[in-house]
Amino acid sequence: MTETTRPSPAASPPGDGAKTRSPEYRLAQNALRGLRQDLIHHAFDYRPLPRRETNGRLVRLLPGRLREYAGWAPHALIVAIALLAFGVSDGPFGVILGLLAGVPILMTLVRPVGAFWLSMGATAVSTLFGNTWGDWPWPGSFVCHLTVLTVVALRTRPRTTAWMWALTALYGGLAEILLGPVDPYYHGTNTAPMLVYSALILLCVAVWHIRRTAEQEVTAQQTVTAHERSRRTLLEERTTIARELHDVVAHHMSVVAIQAEAAPYRVENPPPELERAFATIRENAVAALTELRRVLGVVRAEDYEAPDAPQPTLADLDALLANVRDTGLDVEKVVTGAVRELPQGVELSAYRIVQEALSNSLRHAPGASARVEIGYVLGGLGLRVVNDPAPAPNLVKPSPGAGHGVTGMRERVGMLNGEMTAGPTDDGGYEVAVFLPVASANEGEA
Repeated sequence: MTETTRPSPAASPPGDGAKTRSPEYRLAQNALRGLRQDLIHHAFDYRPLPRRETNGRLVRLLPGRLREYAGWAPHALIVAIALLAFGVSDGPFGVILGLLAGVPILMTLVRPVGAFWLSMGATAVSTLFGNTWGDWPWPGSFVCHLTVLTVVALRTRPRTTAWMWALTALYGGLAEILLGPVDPYYHGTNTAPMLVYSALILLCVAVWHIRRTAEQEVTAQQTVTAHERSRRTLLEERTTIARELHDVVAHHMSVVAIQAEAAPYRVENPPPELERAFATIRENAVAALTELRRVLGVVRAEDYEAPDAPQPTLADLDALLANVRDTGLDVEKVVTGAVRELPQGVELSAYRIVQEALSNSLRHAPGASARVEIGYVLGGLGLRVVNDPAPAPNLVKPSPGAGHGVTGMRERVGMLNGEMTAGPTDDGGYEVAVFLPVASANEGEA
């Protein structure tokens, strides 16, 4: 015989009825969760009432001494109401009723949610000593509980306000049903006035909260809008400058290229050196024009597409040095270490740094000689570009630049977390030394 095992009810999957809940159940569950979050969890946490800001319109009209104390005006008002509630309590149990009315008001300064529960408890206790007051279930604590509701509502959110009013109504209804008929001093109930007055006050507080939140959101939105407007204005200004730079420089470089190409035909039987010089000028002008359009053309039109031509690398350095030699600068290149392929960003930055350093040598030390040292080391790439001082009897005058060359090199080095030093040498020349870190293959895999 085979024994069949039936799944126990606990092991069986729940049915659709257990999975789905009615909308009423979910609504009640969310409501109870909100009650626990607002009035039960951390109800007696220390939350001191902050000092009020003194930059309001009316506060600014006060003298300097009064303006300093104006920030404590809410605290003083709450203390005054607490003293008033304590002072108006009379009868044989006046001191007890005064404490039951004043302490919850004072507690709103430091523990607002706990002050509400203390006020509810004080209201229940005051019914034992407040029969001579007539109206109940708030004998002598009517103003106290109303004040506590108002202060706590100002310091919390509107949902907490709604829960406090609901609990107040529940307490008043239960007290009237359970204790009203057996109270020998029953002269009527003040539950209805409490609910009406508190509803009006709490409604005003809720409207104030909503308006304050809306003002804060509008202020935040205006701040963001102003920031975006400033940023957009800055970008538009930069775009305008870039477009103007593109138009002006591109025009003049085109003119230079055309004139360099036509210049040999203006001279009868020009020497070969002159033809090579004009050809070099034209090639440099065309190359500069292509590079300019590649960098600045992107801001000229929204549908601009970057060219597919590869960016220069250290493999193109020989062509750069040959071009520089044609301008009259004697350049020597020294490579140490095992030559290897580096990341594209390092290759491009190294090429641009050498290019800028040699351009500075041409500009500030015409006729001098330069030396380019490239060192492939284990942790990265080392660059050193040093030029001798310009010869004393020099017919070519130095051409001062705008001073952005070294800054641009530092930005490139900083972008790659490298190190750079630049400054004059002891013999009057200039030296640029750069180290660009490159992670090894093992580090990249890790």
